[in-house]
Amino acid sequence: MEKIKRKIVLEDGSEYIGTGFGSLEDKMVEIVFNTSMVGYQEIISDPSYTYQAVVMTYPLIGNYGMCDEDYETLVPSISGLIVKEYCDYPSNFRSTATLGKVMEKYGIVGVEGIDTRKLGRHIRDVGSCKAYIVSDKMSTEEAVKALKEWIPVDDAVSKVSTKKVYNAGMMPGDPQYRHVVAIDCGMKRNILREMALKGCAITVVPWNTSPEDILALKPDGIFISNGPGDPTSVQETIATIKALIGKKPIFGICLGHQIISLAYGAKTYKLKFGHRGGNHPVKNLKNDKIEITSQNHSFAVEDASLEGTGLVATHINLLDQTIEGVECVKDKVFSVQYHPESAPGPQDSSYLFDEFIKLMNDAKEDK
Repeated sequence: MEKIKRKIVLEDGSEYIGTGFGSLEDKMVEIVFNTSMVGYQEIISDPSYTYQAVVMTYPLIGNYGMCDEDYETLVPSISGLIVKEYCDYPSNFRSTATLGKVMEKYGIVGVEGIDTRKLGRHIRDVGSCKAYIVSDKMSTEEAVKALKEWIPVDDAVSKVSTKKVYNAGMMPGDPQYRHVVAIDCGMKRNILREMALKGCAITVVPWNTSPEDILALKPDGIFISNGPGDPTSVQETIATIKALIGKKPIFGICLGHQIISLAYGAKTYKLKFGHRGGNHPVKNLKNDKIEITSQNHSFAVEDASLEGTGLVATHINLLDQTIEGVECVKDKVFSVQYHPESAPGPQDSSYLFDEFIKLMNDAKEDK
């Protein structure tokens, strides 16, 4: 099949020319990079990448195809994927489709054949930025002009959150299971699987569910999921968590970590190029152990802003010393910035789900 030339134009005027795969529509995106060597299916189906195009710095992508059991969401919302070499003939007995076919189905634009490590270094130097993925026929000047005029929408969480309440894992009401109400801000499916394996009955609710409606479900604990975008844009969720503090044990992951911090009065800020990869070393300040973690986020909690909030830092990123975890022992609230369910360690961070269950058990006994 004839390859169609495509190019990526960044807002600073730099451009990278390759060929297209997946969807061939023109699309304006925020461009970021991920250093993972495997896991491209989990990456393109992670709702936290909504409206973004991801540059994979590992050179060969697509070689093991796509597997029905490995999606993190049923309808991927990522905008694009940029790779050095795309493999359209996967070798894997579990594969049911090629990466390109799945991307075409869900409108995900793809570009291959560029120097992805050069582009990754450029993003690292200038920071995450706007980019236009277009036909090579469009002039660079025209693309840059369009990017300057483009104002990205800020509705990512409402776009990917569930629209209705549903149950996952065991059914609520069984006395041997802890009942968790999970606030879906763009939740990965593996989080639900991990909590179910740990003995939780889970009720998943939309991002803007009121505190009254959550308490009416009679949860033993409340979980806030990962998700896309700026945490300050989900004021309804922040207000809900603020109202629930002290009423039930609360655990947050990634965006959920940022939402908990904001609910306590801390501040968040946008990182220059974010954390996206499967090998970030994080130090647990409570026991001095190092965890190898999976990360995908653009924002972080401001260290100095924790003072006076009641939260204390529990984990830090050893690459740049950013906050990776907080807790309030009195309120039975804690969170981490990374993804314990992704398990690159592979079991380094699974204890966090056990800690959540212990908090729920302790809260039951305190009644």
